[in-house]
Amino acid sequence: MSYLRELPMFSTFCDVKPIHKGMSGDKKYYVTTTENQRLLLRISDPQDFQRKQMEYWLLKQFAELKIPMSQPVDFGIFGEDRNVYTLLTWIDGEEAETKVPRLSKDEQYQIGREAGRILKSIHSIPANVMDQPWKKRYFSVVSERLAAFLKEGERFPGWEIMMDYIDSNRNLLDNRPQVYLHGDYHMGNLIISPQNELSVIDWHTVDFDNIGDPWYEFNRIGMEYPYFAAGQIDGYFRDCIPDVFWRLLAYYLSVSTITSIVWAKYFAPERLRTILTMNTDILCQFDNMKQLIPTWYTIAKDKCATVKGSCN
Repeated sequence: MSYLRELPMFSTFCDVKPIHKGMSGDKKYYVTTTENQRLLLRISDPQDFQRKQMEYWLLKQFAELKIPMSQPVDFGIFGEDRNVYTLLTWIDGEEAETKVPRLSKDEQYQIGREAGRILKSIHSIPANVMDQPWKKRYFSVVSERLAAFLKEGERFPGWEIMMDYIDSNRNLLDNRPQVYLHGDYHMGNLIISPQNELSVIDWHTVDFDNIGDPWYEFNRIGMEYPYFAAGQIDGYFRDCIPDVFWRLLAYYLSVSTITSIVWAKYFAPERLRTILTMNTDILCQFDNMKQLIPTWYTIAKDKCATVKGSCN
């Protein structure tokens, strides 16, 4: 960690501890300053400068919306190697994916509603993409991945049904709005405080440069925790969910899981069985793509005792 001494604010650090959790290529550190500030330091490679600069710009835009999140502190380049640093405030708490299973069903639902409300706020910044419709941008990335599945992806029961749904419903992406996205909105990037308050972390520039259909962001919804997931949808739409959302949810979930098969084959073979199971689960939840609303949402709504709002 000696290279960190070249950071312009290193003299204010009194303790620096490496963080080994996470899948990004960044080096991450938990920092305590001489003024008892607790910060998250991320170090990225020089070639990632533009991407990280965009991430930091987005962080500042979202911070102005008062979204509960890691607040941007500083950003820049340091040292002879021209590494990129991002400094953020530290958030105490536990990842939703580990805490939610210990909560009651009603608590899971309420935390999910808050996750949905936060996501709706994130999607409030429109993006100017000029003459680049979402459908064209989406398939410029996805078509190659779908072709890779057809060429070398491991098959699973019902894969033809899923591929047929994807091929025959491309019109769902026509004329979709485009906004700035979080980029990786899932339960592992949501922190629950000891007081059950929710915050957002790990804003990453991934596919589509964090710009796209706001509903595309639901492709990472935690279906394995149906009360949380149902709450997220209800909170996002304030209990007034349009039918077309369910069709697009099925679409984005299907594309995401089926294209993950080839990725897992080469980069995470230990996850391949789980991803194949996710594909068959989606087919089951949408009754082989014939059912509009997934079964996990219906079951969660029927069994959750929380008083819910109404569409008005």
